[in-house]
Amino acid sequence: MESSAILTPSQLPYLFPSKSNRKKAYPSWPCSKPRTSQPTRLHCQKMYVPGFGEASPEAKGAKNLHNFFTYIAVRIVAAQLQSYNTEAYKELMEFMDSHSLNDGDKFCASLMRESSRHKGLALRILEVRSAYCKNDFEWDNLKRVAVKMVDESNTSIMREYVLETSQAESEK
Repeated sequence: MESSAILTPSQLPYLFPSKSNRKKAYPSWPCSKPRTSQPTRLHCQKMYVPGFGEASPEAKGAKNLHNFFTYIAVRIVAAQLQSYNTEAYKELMEFMDSHSLNDGDKFCASLMRESSRHKGLALRILEVRSAYCKNDFEWDNLKRVAVKMVDESNTSIMREYVLETSQAESEK
């Protein structure tokens, strides 16, 4: 029994198909895009997500989390103000009524420019947003919960479909 056998690429047709067969036998080769005049980008071990040319899905998710952290920081600061500085709490609530929190940076920039009192609130929100993101947000829990939600949702949708189609089949 030979323990030092070395295989050549031509002996591994599934890993290294011959160039003549590549276009016919492997139309969507898993680690490359079809050749174009532009450089070929490899997409191995991760899914290629089309339509995210300006930013990756992770970058878009990070932007949404960034705005969500602003929302959380505003809620934390508002709760703190409600118990010890009701006047500042009312000012913050009035500002929130007239300004959207959808864009967290725009909200904080507008709050900072409103007045000197509002500037202090904005600085506090920025401080809390940073501290919450760095110290208190449970990143591992986010992944666990997101994966669990996707799995449960997929299972539920498939179960409903099977039940619908099996009832329709039995009624025929």
